[in-house]
Amino acid sequence: MRHHFLAPALAAAVTMLLGWLPADTLAQDGARRDGATSPTAPYWSDTWRGWHFYEEPDAEEVPAAPPKTSAPAPKPVPAKAPELVEFERLQKAVESYRNIAIMRPTEANVRRYMELESKVVARASYFADIAQRVAWATPELDPTLQGRPVNAKALEVFDREQMSGRSQSISALGKDHVLFFFFRGDCPYCHAFAPTLGAFEARHGIKVVAISVDGGSMPGFADARRDNGIAATLKVTQVPAVYLAQPYTGKITPIGFGVLSEAELVERIATVATPAAEAMLPSASRHVSLQ
Repeated sequence: MRHHFLAPALAAAVTMLLGWLPADTLAQDGARRDGATSPTAPYWSDTWRGWHFYEEPDAEEVPAAPPKTSAPAPKPVPAKAPELVEFERLQKAVESYRNIAIMRPTEANVRRYMELESKVVARASYFADIAQRVAWATPELDPTLQGRPVNAKALEVFDREQMSGRSQSISALGKDHVLFFFFRGDCPYCHAFAPTLGAFEARHGIKVVAISVDGGSMPGFADARRDNGIAATLKVTQVPAVYLAQPYTGKITPIGFGVLSEAELVERIATVATPAAEAMLPSASRHVSLQ
């Protein structure tokens, strides 16, 4: 009978207790019984855990260590050729023997240096002989076949061929270029240079425009013009003076001053007319209105 009495009383007490608790506490209690937890709920709401519960703390996440990168293996140093080792040893010995002989010029020290120097000269002479033989057997390595030849007969042919090619270039320039010849009527050098320019005009087909700085005349150039200020514009202070001019663009480039030979005129005109020459010295050319 006691048991039948305690059961309804316990049930009534539980019912009274549950009815006294707030609704959100009951909901949290139910959620915890289902396994959910709330970090903001007060501790007295966890009545279902009891007073002596203990939970293991969550394990802290340890950041993964970055993967270790193996240091690059040092590149192997290539071994020096034995010839280089021998050369460096010889070079160092020559320098050392020379310095010792300079600082203490005894007969033994000087003789030792001179003997070693003689051996070095002999090695260099032998190298020069072999290099010469290789050049003779290899045309593209023979310096006598490159550039201006040294043989007299070959030099004549070279100059003739070069003059012919440059003359053709000057004739092509003559289609839209002229030569300005600045002179003074009382200048003996101008009178000596005038026949060369006349022959040059006839041979290469480029017109020579004579310009008198002082208003004087020049034999061979009856159509000489009086200076209209262009000499001052070009800062012509020395006569005779020759300029290569392109009238339709106004581009004027100095060729030379003083008495020049025909060969010098050909070489200079052919040189300054190339694009490479203007790139090397762009300030030499000026643009002047020739209208």
